[in-house]
Amino acid sequence: MANIEQKIDKNSKIAVLSGGMSSEAGVSRRSGKGCYEALQRLGYKNSELVEVDENIAKTLKDGKFDCAYNALHGKYGEDGCIQGVLEILKIPYTGCGVMSSAVCMNKEYTKRILSTCPDIPLIKSVFVQKGEDVKAKTKDLKYPLITKPVCEGSSFGMTKVNTPDELEKAYLDAIKYNDDVLIEEYLVGICATVGVLEGNDGLFATEILELRPKNEWYDYEAKYTKGMTEFILPAELTDEMTKKVKEIAIKAFDIAGCKGVSRVDFLIVDGIPYVLEINTSPGMTETSDLPAQAKAMGISYDELVQIILNGAGLNK
Repeated sequence: MANIEQKIDKNSKIAVLSGGMSSEAGVSRRSGKGCYEALQRLGYKNSELVEVDENIAKTLKDGKFDCAYNALHGKYGEDGCIQGVLEILKIPYTGCGVMSSAVCMNKEYTKRILSTCPDIPLIKSVFVQKGEDVKAKTKDLKYPLITKPVCEGSSFGMTKVNTPDELEKAYLDAIKYNDDVLIEEYLVGICATVGVLEGNDGLFATEILELRPKNEWYDYEAKYTKGMTEFILPAELTDEMTKKVKEIAIKAFDIAGCKGVSRVDFLIVDGIPYVLEINTSPGMTETSDLPAQAKAMGISYDELVQIILNGAGLNK
């Protein structure tokens, strides 16, 4: 644990929040188990693995926890809901606060916030709300397009649209998940992602992970089928581009009001690193991106957990 300060008292009673009520509950349990075991190794013997359900407020209140380690993913866990519960209970917690969690869960509102900074490149897009004319809204976009539900992960509901004739069906597929849909111009480039952490000396970016999907784009199959994506770590980028991506990731983190930890996804096209989205509760499983990115810069899994734990209370 060299050079990484332990800011939380070793005797603190820590609730490691996992599971939850989203489609990503299974992944969250794996993240939570890994974080809990790391906390035990780090000497936080009073840490407990807590399964999150609709009674979580009572569980936390009755448990008299000193702080919470958020290992939840998806709805209720990284959209500001659990953060609001913890605020009401006055329990310090890791990761982003209510506002940034809610904003970053929504791809459209993330882009609206980031668009206030001219130094953050964004792909041209439109936001289509329920009942609006999708063809009229997209008339100024260049095909092909890609449709995305605004608040869904794992590429659920995403479709590549090659011609205007395909747009309506793709839109209808997307609104099965959310009423609101983000439609972007489809660009071909380098898929990359980078973690942003809050250390003793301020914000820093991890190594950049490059993703090379075997499919046409980084869809659900490419994400979750072994062998369908090649992972390059660190990414094969020029020193100049590496520096630029890290700087933009930190800037996006800051502009969105993130705290503690997040992961920023990019598509690099013709030398321009476009920000796609910000994940405010990155996976912490044995195969997740963030632990691999940290490891590539010499930070072990346990050290990563300590850094994130140190952020408990930063979101106040």
